[in-house]
Amino acid sequence: MELSSKKKLHALSLAEKIQVLELLDDSKMSQSEVARRFQVSQPQISRICKNKEKLLADWCSGTANRERKRKRESKYSGLDEALLCWYHIARAKAWDVTGPMLLHKAKELAGILGQDFVPSIGWLVRWKRRNNVGFGARPVAAAAFRPEPPPPGPTSRAQPPLSLQDFSPEDVFGCAEVPLLYRAVPGRGRACDRVRVLLCANSRGTEKRPVLVSGLRAAPTCFSGVSSEALPASYHPDLGIPWSEWLAQFDRDMGQQGRRVTLLLAARVLEELASLPGLCHVRLLPLSAAAAAAAGGTPALPGSVVRAFKTHYRHRLLGKLAAVQSKRAGISLAEAGAGITVLDALHMAAAAWAKVPPQLIVSSFVQEGLAPCKMPLCPDEASQMPPVPGGLSLQEFARFVDLEGEEPASGACKEETGAEDGQGGQEDGLQPLPTKADALRALGTLRRWLECNSTSPELFEKFYACEEEVERLCCL
Repeated sequence: MELSSKKKLHALSLAEKIQVLELLDDSKMSQSEVARRFQVSQPQISRICKNKEKLLADWCSGTANRERKRKRESKYSGLDEALLCWYHIARAKAWDVTGPMLLHKAKELAGILGQDFVPSIGWLVRWKRRNNVGFGARPVAAAAFRPEPPPPGPTSRAQPPLSLQDFSPEDVFGCAEVPLLYRAVPGRGRACDRVRVLLCANSRGTEKRPVLVSGLRAAPTCFSGVSSEALPASYHPDLGIPWSEWLAQFDRDMGQQGRRVTLLLAARVLEELASLPGLCHVRLLPLSAAAAAAAGGTPALPGSVVRAFKTHYRHRLLGKLAAVQSKRAGISLAEAGAGITVLDALHMAAAAWAKVPPQLIVSSFVQEGLAPCKMPLCPDEASQMPPVPGGLSLQEFARFVDLEGEEPASGACKEETGAEDGQGGQEDGLQPLPTKADALRALGTLRRWLECNSTSPELFEKFYACEEEVERLCCL
């Protein structure tokens, strides 16, 4: 006797389920008759009647896929709804929404919702099917990015420019060119030690662009053998910031993420640029001197953010100088400062920028009227600053942080010797490059020193991570 084959399930699409409901409402057909007509079982027709209100709501929403036969609910339904809401807002503003842009936004929303979720291409395809999302023809962008003229009369400091309203907070960036005496000591700074640091962050504080340092030296000997790609910041061998190159790279990075952002920029920078690179993903919004004065002297990056960076840098610099003094007895603070190289400054600047807290950046943008919408303010900015170093009063340390505002001392600068060198340093020639064996021996020395000096378990955890990465690199 032949076994009967299992009956194949015939699922109905949303459009067909609406037809079923119309037949049951408009005619005197029974559920069994409708089931035979659509070649499905009677219990399936019964379930359709039971879910009548939900089916009609999906049909009337205009966002449901009417040809989809099964609607599987996403595990991250809250994220689904949040992303769909953002998508409708973006389309209403005629934004050029792309797949990479949706993936970036979904990851950000997941973080806000506290969900450990990394969206994939497959998830995005299913999300589009669930919500009947199709990019279709892309809207034609405006011919030029001209900021709207401000209304007549005084502008409120708390009211951001109208053009900022077209962007979400994470897509509004501000930048500042910061002068820095990179190896100054309290009460003393030389003009030849001046470099310029370019800082850039978005108004939500979730993204900080890598630090760029420009200086006078064309080829400092401290960079010999150093891979520029491995550094946490970049160095430009000229005192001026290479704006054209930097803007072009910023535009490429945003293009790879499928984003369109705006960058607040000092108007004088655009005036000084000989040629502006063609930007497709970055909209420049110049902040004139008059607009800055109306906002209380606000630069294109809030002044409190710049000061926080300089405070962390000075604090780190004093810590390094104290370490050099402890190693070489009898050396003065000024002599220790002479050993700080541009490469040291590059690392300290990257570390200081990383320590500027996102909450401070958010509150600074809001307070100075550079954020596109209201966001919660930071409750206590002072508590997020490093403590005043020992040996200095609060007023002395504040003056040290703002040392660039004073007239620097004149005189010839000594050649950089490096903080780790002895008496001769690099003046006697280039030091040999460290080998893999040197790196492994240094790890052993550092671990032994930590073991003998009652270090905390947390510090050992950081050492283990560093040790593992160095050993991995040595095996390459």
